[in-house]
Amino acid sequence: MAVTFDLFGTLVAVDRPADPASAVGAELRERDIAVPDDWASAYAERHVDAPAGAEVPLPAHVAAALRSRGVDVPNNAARRAVVAAFDPAVRTRRGAVDAVAAAAERGPVGLLSNCSVPELVSRTLIRSTLDRAAFDAVVTSVGCGWRKPHPQSFETAAEELGVDPASLVHVGDDEGTDGGIASLGGTFVDVAACGLDDVALRLRRGEPLGGAESCR
Repeated sequence: MAVTFDLFGTLVAVDRPADPASAVGAELRERDIAVPDDWASAYAERHVDAPAGAEVPLPAHVAAALRSRGVDVPNNAARRAVVAAFDPAVRTRRGAVDAVAAAAERGPVGLLSNCSVPELVSRTLIRSTLDRAAFDAVVTSVGCGWRKPHPQSFETAAEELGVDPASLVHVGDDEGTDGGIASLGGTFVDVAACGLDDVALRLRRGEPLGGAESCR
């Protein structure tokens, strides 16, 4: 058995910008980029044609939004602005460190996170009390190109861990995304039903995970 964990909302909580368009716009201005007057509208529009389930890196979206308004973005400014706008304050959730440690006692452990912001997952791990070395693989949607619940995201994590996707137990907080592992025969564990402390306890006891019945 291999266990993968979602990051945001599962192992950690982060403070996100209340108005992402405004936050990115402010960071663009700090880099002397002329932000259009209708930036909020430009930010909300779709600019990059991608297949269903594919991840569009946020810097690519921002650069395309600016170009749609005739604004050039030199010297990787879009990426730097996005990274700065989403620079996180991080709180590790209770039981997170122990749950990861318990999973490591059973087999390979991975992190599988939807995240369109480059560097955000690595920065979050550094600022948390989680040990990056505790994970045998860290897979992000911006890195692999696919967002959960797309099967390819889970297949990438399984490949990195050297296991069959059907053997994955994925721990997350959103059935709509994290629950996608079920399409490959794997098991979804909802931390809203099974807290991280309970996940750790059941892993150490060798008890089944997944479904409401296993959390009672």
